[in-house]
Amino acid sequence: MSYDVVFIGTGPGGYVGAIKAAQLGLRTAVVEKRETFGGTCLNVGCIPSKAMLHATEMFAEAGHNFEALGIDIPAPKLNLKNMMAHKDATVASNVNGVAFLFKKNKIDSFRGTGRISGPGRIAVTGVDGKVTDVETKNIVIATGSDVAGIPGVKVDIDETVIVSSTGALSLAKVPGHLVVVGGGVIGLEMGSVWARLGAKVTVVEYLDTILGGMDGEVAKQFQRMLAKQGMEFRLGAKVTGVAKAKKGATVTFEPVKGGDAETIAADVVLIATGRRAYTDNLGLEEAGVEMERGKVKTDGHYATNVAGIYAIGDVIAGPMLAHKAEDEGIAVAEIIAGQAGHVNYGAIPSVVYTSPEIASVGKTEEELKKDGIDYKVGKFPFTANGRARAMLHTDGFVKILADKTTDRVLGAHILGHGAGEMIHELTVLMEFGGSSEDLARTTHAHPTMSESVREAALATFFKPIHM
Repeated sequence: MSYDVVFIGTGPGGYVGAIKAAQLGLRTAVVEKRETFGGTCLNVGCIPSKAMLHATEMFAEAGHNFEALGIDIPAPKLNLKNMMAHKDATVASNVNGVAFLFKKNKIDSFRGTGRISGPGRIAVTGVDGKVTDVETKNIVIATGSDVAGIPGVKVDIDETVIVSSTGALSLAKVPGHLVVVGGGVIGLEMGSVWARLGAKVTVVEYLDTILGGMDGEVAKQFQRMLAKQGMEFRLGAKVTGVAKAKKGATVTFEPVKGGDAETIAADVVLIATGRRAYTDNLGLEEAGVEMERGKVKTDGHYATNVAGIYAIGDVIAGPMLAHKAEDEGIAVAEIIAGQAGHVNYGAIPSVVYTSPEIASVGKTEEELKKDGIDYKVGKFPFTANGRARAMLHTDGFVKILADKTTDRVLGAHILGHGAGEMIHELTVLMEFGGSSEDLARTTHAHPTMSESVREAALATFFKPIHM
């Protein structure tokens, strides 16, 4: 049987792209090596982590904020088994939903590991070792990413004592001391989960700041908030060794700028140093597909240098975000169907789902300065927002960056409760090339947290152009 397009991988890029392709009338199939669809995101990434983040946030709320709201209850008790069951049920409902959509849209699925075996051919090796040959006009590589590890350091990840984010989502008990190697999004989210449940959490980060690449002011204030929550930070620290001990494990690191090495003991060590594109055993080299810095090289239409082979998501350049992959999945399906698929990379939001959340879209101040762009800044703190006061969520602020001459919004950053839901009006504004005045003159309901977004826009707009 021959297909119009086959997606290798059913993560956010693969499953969204496959569904779109089928809806456009293309005969579509997918190849998936897991027992369930959804890739890392739905199975062991975005979805289960958000279930745990929400559950632990509720646990922390009940333990710290209820009394101030006039709710007197005994100290909450952790039922980790039930919390994990909630996480697992959330995952099951999501992956089952994808399976239903595949069936509804008449998408065929091949279970096993896919490898390009020739022009328009994919060899799928099942768990039983049997190989199925799949013929298709177009192949889309959507295999996502895997744990990157620590550069130059051999680490034995057993998902029990030394864990990746996968193991961190399934610990049997709350560790006494969790050491997180890496102060990025994954490390801080998982660190937050276990810190709320009572673990001592120490973050060891190579850079001098957490959340490298994020707006500096936001990252600095956020670190202070996490420190108040009990998390400890060792910044500018190069990890030189992670080893199991008789009990737990040890992490050895030394100052990046020079100095004596230090070793700390942990019950559990989380390796959260980022992810790498998953391109192993796909037959890309044999097929002649060009690579660039460990990723598949594509043009503006997601096509590789080999006719009929495309790539999307974490395996190509750009931020490793599920929604970026989804947009690319839709775009590549449209392109293969003869339409004009497109993704605006200047308006892709990103969110850190801690408490409080961080949400960003567009440029940071540091990037604008580096590019030599004159800009103006408008900020508004949640301490001055009525709804935030009523909810006891006054930490953080909204920050908007606009072109100094045209007033066009170039970037926006929100640190605060529900930031991930508030960032989208700024994303829409930027998608349509809007100005801070456009947002400032748009009525917002009162009282809402989102009023702070408008207030920040007002502060941006009223900045004098000539100073």
